[in-house]
Amino acid sequence: MADKKKLKLAICRGATCSGCDIAVLDIHEKLLDVLEAADIVFAPTLIDVKYKDVEAMEDNEIDVCLYHGAVRDSENEHMAKVMRQKSKILVAFGACACFGGIFGLGNVSNKEGIFEEVYKKTASTDNPEYVTPQTKHVDKEGHELTLPRFYDDVFTLDDKVDVDCYIPLCPPTPDQIMTALTAIISGNIPPKGAVIASEKTLCSECDRTKSTDRKIDRIYRPHEIEIDQEKCMLDQGLLCMGPATRAGCGTICIKANVPCRGCNGPTKEAFDQGGNMLNLIATIFDIEEENLTEEDIMKIAKQIKDPLGTFYRFTLPKSMLRRVRIGGSSK
Repeated sequence: MADKKKLKLAICRGATCSGCDIAVLDIHEKLLDVLEAADIVFAPTLIDVKYKDVEAMEDNEIDVCLYHGAVRDSENEHMAKVMRQKSKILVAFGACACFGGIFGLGNVSNKEGIFEEVYKKTASTDNPEYVTPQTKHVDKEGHELTLPRFYDDVFTLDDKVDVDCYIPLCPPTPDQIMTALTAIISGNIPPKGAVIASEKTLCSECDRTKSTDRKIDRIYRPHEIEIDQEKCMLDQGLLCMGPATRAGCGTICIKANVPCRGCNGPTKEAFDQGGNMLNLIATIFDIEEENLTEEDIMKIAKQIKDPLGTFYRFTLPKSMLRRVRIGGSSK
């Protein structure tokens, strides 16, 4: 009997720290099971391949591509479109591809603001002529050098191409990766638009003791108190994103005594991860709503350091806000 034809697997990166690449290796010896069923044909971080190699492939020649990273520049967008064309199944792999991730916080500024900060205002920068990256440059010998076009906005993968399924987290856990790969290898392809994570909130799998009548009088940052490892973070006045975040990670941060930061994204029912969390915070302060004054509101607000980075740390480009408005239109 002839051996079953092996699948072709690709791993492509956009605007990323490449942690998702390493996460694939975190499946350890199970990687051997994957390699028994699939050949990795494109993964620049792991093997020596070039863009021209995948560009030369037939359409739909790749069975599944894990695309990790946001779309930050023209190179990211080009490769997203190439991988969509060459792949039967395109997976948004990790928080950056799914929601914009940490890179998505770049939407608080634009290209002009970022370049000015990095190439002019940064204390360690010696750049009196304010030289910035250009998309094209011809050197003295006549050689043309090019760089990708840097966008004003950070985009998610499905802002630019059609996506088949999503594996969130920063980075995805070995269990999530194996759940997705095992399903695909066995032919049990997840339905279009599926998210490989729980539909419940993270609180549903957290084993910390929760108060039945949650009320707090102030918000703390983790370094300001000694955290009780048995008690719910929110009951201690710590901003834990668990109530507005999908379960499925195994509460790995909370078990390390670190509040959830929301990298698994919102549940299907949540209209906006940050908005849902802000609603919750408003309900648990020990102030009667009818007695809530403007002074009380300002007092609460001042206790939340970096609210945008707290409530939209991983999801700003996919939120109702999407970006901070900075003069003119963003392209």
